[in-house]
Amino acid sequence: MSWLFTKYFITAAVVVLVSELAKRSDKLGGLVAALPLVTILTLIWLYVENQPTSKIANHAWYTFWYVVPTLPMFLVFPIMLPRYGFWPSLLACVFITVCSFALFAVIVRRFGIELL
Repeated sequence: MSWLFTKYFITAAVVVLVSELAKRSDKLGGLVAALPLVTILTLIWLYVENQPTSKIANHAWYTFWYVVPTLPMFLVFPIMLPRYGFWPSLLACVFITVCSFALFAVIVRRFGIELL
């Protein structure tokens, strides 16, 4: 049980670190947020917990494919934010991401990559 709390603490600390950095510097906060910190932590947790290498490799593989359809959100959100406010912009970006993901999943299925 203490291992689970350790994982929660370290993972939460990364999120707090990114938000604190972002308050001080837009560029540094963005850079650190863009790093695949959650993925790196997940890979570490899987490895430390003796998961098979195939499971760890698959996680990295699917993470790559799931990141691609999220990219439009990062372009649309800064454009929408000053016009519509935070919550409507965020909600619209979630919708855009879901639609992008669905469309992307259909497209990559043609190449033998099953995301759904």
